Amino acid sequence: MFVPVVIGLALLAGIIWYVAVDPGNFTQALEITISVLVIACPCALGLATPTSIMAGSGRAAEAGVLFKGGEYLEQTGDIDTVVVDKTGTVTHGKPVLTNLMPNGLSEDALLKIAASAERQSEHPLAEAIVQAADERGLTLIKPDVFEVIPGYGIQAVIRNDEVLIGTRRLLDGILLTDAVLADMEILESDGKTAMLVAVNRQYKGMIAVADTVKETSREAVERLHSLQIEVIMLTGDNNRTAEAIGRQVGIDRVIAEVLPEEKAKVIEQLQAEGRQVAMVGDGINDAPALATAQIGMAIGTGTDVAMEAADITLIRGDLNSIADALIMSRKTMRNIKQNLFWAFGYNVIGIPIAAFGLLAPWVAGAAMAFSSVSVVLNALRLQRMNIK
Repeated sequence: MFVPVVIGLALLAGIIWYVAVDPGNFTQALEITISVLVIACPCALGLATPTSIMAGSGRAAEAGVLFKGGEYLEQTGDIDTVVVDKTGTVTHGKPVLTNLMPNGLSEDALLKIAASAERQSEHPLAEAIVQAADERGLTLIKPDVFEVIPGYGIQAVIRNDEVLIGTRRLLDGILLTDAVLADMEILESDGKTAMLVAVNRQYKGMIAVADTVKETSREAVERLHSLQIEVIMLTGDNNRTAEAIGRQVGIDRVIAEVLPEEKAKVIEQLQAEGRQVAMVGDGINDAPALATAQIGMAIGTGTDVAMEAADITLIRGDLNSIADALIMSRKTMRNIKQNLFWAFGYNVIGIPIAAFGLLAPWVAGAAMAFSSVSVVLNALRLQRMNIK
């Protein structure tokens, strides 16, 4: 559309000069036509967006934020809701064993059973239990059967004994006293993850593991709030533990006890409310939600599956990178609008001046080149821009 209009205006200006302004002066009419064509050269318009995208994504990469494409850099600025996973995202993802509460067993016996059952699991909570057993020098037994029950815990068979380790829902039907449940509530209110242990359908004790919050998580949430972003924590952990972690970092809303396959559905529900949602996670179970959200952000210290499913990788594993990504996107889009404004403005002003015969072709060429240079220089300002 732009090119035909400009060509038409150039021809029209030349004809008017040849017929009405300076009749019969073909040279002058040709100069007018050439000046209009040169001054209207859309180089600046063509450079406005890609130069800003390149400069913005390069600056973001220096800050540890990798955008998979320019479209994600553009879309991120529209986000109004950020959903974060808990383990490995808000917290370090390296929990440690804090409590052993056996029932009819010694602490070492309870820990040996739990660590033997969990030794084949790759979950951070399982690793904490196995590490604690190694530190005590306990000899573990290889389970004959091992099965992960997502969102509930694990089931194993060790020397013909069935072992269950996990949530209250996993131990449904097994007798748990009011004292046990009260102790579990206390541990969860302290931000610890409590796991019940049963052997052959008999309750044998409770194990608590705590995952420390990243030092930068609270600061990052405050930065997101300053950007008018609502922050929601989405986790499979129990509600009390999740609420305790949420209070520590100032998160607006906590959605807990969500099974891995349900996380994507929660994202869809938020989108149905008209929200622009970014999902931030680090694990395999976060991948569907990362792919469902408008923008998926994977923690660089997490799994390859999560990073493959995400649109943005946060290399540092710091939640501050979420705010960095949002700010860089908004500043880049503002820079693009500035470039387009000046490029269009240049044409709107330059074409009439050339049409009135006030610009020689060589002057028009120099002005056109200057407009392209000005657009590039404005885009390069993003390279020096302070994200924070």
